[in-house]
Formats: sequence, C-alpha cells, structure tokens
Amino acid sequence: MALRFYNTLTQELETFYPLRDNTVRMYTCGPTVYNFVHIGNFRTFTFQDILRRWLKYRGYRLDHVMNVTDVDDKIIANAAKQGKSIEDYTS
Repeated sequence: MALRFYNTLTQELETFYPLRDNTVRMYTCGPTVYNFVHIGNFRTFTFQDILRRWLKYRGYRLDHVMNVTDVDDKIIANAAKQGKSIEDYTS
C-alpha cells in the first residue's frame, strides 16, 4: 500500500518515497506553550502521531524532530498578566 500526499504546489497526489534508503526524516511544529491549546494544535499532533506510527509499522526508520519555539517575551507577559510564575504558567 503506497502512501500518497496531496502536493499543494503541484495540486496533485504524489506517492511518498524516502530520500535516503529506508529512513524517513520528519519535522513538526511543537506545542504552543505561551497560550492555550486549540483544535489546530491537536490536529497537528494527531496527524504526525498517526503518520509516525504507520511509517514505523511499515518498517521505516524515523528521525523525528519537534521544535518548541522560544517565545520568552510572550510567556513572561502572559504569566505576569495571570499572576503566575513562568513554571506554573507553562506546565
């Protein structure tokens, strides 16, 4: 069963092939730690989790990276606004 993705640039369905041997490299945006989570966050995490699990099931080796954006200014301001410590606000 081939994995196919819709390419928004070409507007076509394209079959997925790893760039190197049997290794798949994934990058996903990390959580929003400076504000409340929303449905868009959950969609991203759900999709990447299902994709990662399916690729592993199919025998691919995965290199998966997820970033957490450095948003100190927003975190500090929002924590102060709510009267919380940064640790309490982000946990």
